[in-house]
Amino acid sequence: MNRPAPPSAATATATATATAPSEITDIVTDADISTDAPADTNPSTGADLTAATDTATEAAPAKGRRERATARVRLTIGDHMRVVTLGVVLIVLVVVSFGLGRFTLSPWTVLRVLGHELFGIGDAVGGQDRAVVMDIRMPRILAALLVGTALASSGAAYQTMFRNPLVSPEILGVAAGAGFGASVSILIGLDTSLLQIISFACGLTAAALSMAIARFVGRGSLIILVLGGIIIGAMFNALISSVQYFANPETTLPEITFWLFGSLARASMHSLIVPAIIVAVCLVVLYAVRWQLTVLATGDDEARSLGVNRARIWTLTIGASTLMTATAVSVAGIIGWVGLVVPHLARFVVGPSFNRLLPVAAIIGAAYLLAVDDVARTATSLDLPLGILTALIGAPFFVGLLAKAGRQWL
Repeated sequence: MNRPAPPSAATATATATATAPSEITDIVTDADISTDAPADTNPSTGADLTAATDTATEAAPAKGRRERATARVRLTIGDHMRVVTLGVVLIVLVVVSFGLGRFTLSPWTVLRVLGHELFGIGDAVGGQDRAVVMDIRMPRILAALLVGTALASSGAAYQTMFRNPLVSPEILGVAAGAGFGASVSILIGLDTSLLQIISFACGLTAAALSMAIARFVGRGSLIILVLGGIIIGAMFNALISSVQYFANPETTLPEITFWLFGSLARASMHSLIVPAIIVAVCLVVLYAVRWQLTVLATGDDEARSLGVNRARIWTLTIGASTLMTATAVSVAGIIGWVGLVVPHLARFVVGPSFNRLLPVAAIIGAAYLLAVDDVARTATSLDLPLGILTALIGAPFFVGLLAKAGRQWL
């Protein structure tokens, strides 16, 4: 009786490849399975070859898991190094910013003043140097860092939540509402603290009206939410124009106009305490839901299958982002393009995952607005409005971004 021919090495290799998972096919194929049998292997039987194939098939998944784990560790270390690098760049920029202005200071003088005033290191530095660093430039630099962080973080959260790269923090009419509150405050002559409170409250009112339209008219529709924000923003912009129409053209009208252009000239240490607390709490909230928000960005079905509560995450994200936007506008006026452009810069650095995007966007946003404010303070003898500079810088950048990725958005 003719005995069946033993399976060849090529046949065994093909069988192992077919039965292995798709992601480890290459690993199994490249295992120690050769078409040339060793010299001491009995060609009349395939037992040794089958055993080797089974061993390679079992070892391949473990090897694949180790390689994927190693890749994740390398990616995490690389992301951390990028964050640390950006943090160092931000610190250097802060020190340089203290020395820029009409009264220039060397970095060594800035470090001496900050070391003694903040940490008690070194001898006291008096006179003009201390006054310029601590009383004039410190509030403005801190305000730039705070506002840049708030706008960039809220913009990144909105773009991730809406899955739309063209979304900005002004999408729900928050900026227009806060601008109306500030305009009324300037018209009736309120001080900076009350101006910030009223501006903040009006910004939240605008967001609440937008969400009310989406809930009662569109039954929670995302499209109706965006359209409601456009409607509310247009309404508050009309109210701002009405306030400007009745303002005194020699006193209050220029002040309203300059504030709406965006400026940090009103910033003071006392007025930044509450905004800093609000922004810090909102950042903690966004960081706490970073994984759920990343899952939501992949689609509602995937998020539902993983047990993500879509309504709760949306409420927390919209609430935290709206609070930060209203706070930023109440401090510095309407500064556009920061929340639209900076998240794209952050994605170029660490990718779209929100858990990595949030810290990088916050750091880049702070550095970006601080650099723009440095230009505003030093370019001319006048204090240029920040909103104009951010638009001049952001618009060309966004044109380039459209040219590069516009087809993907259509």
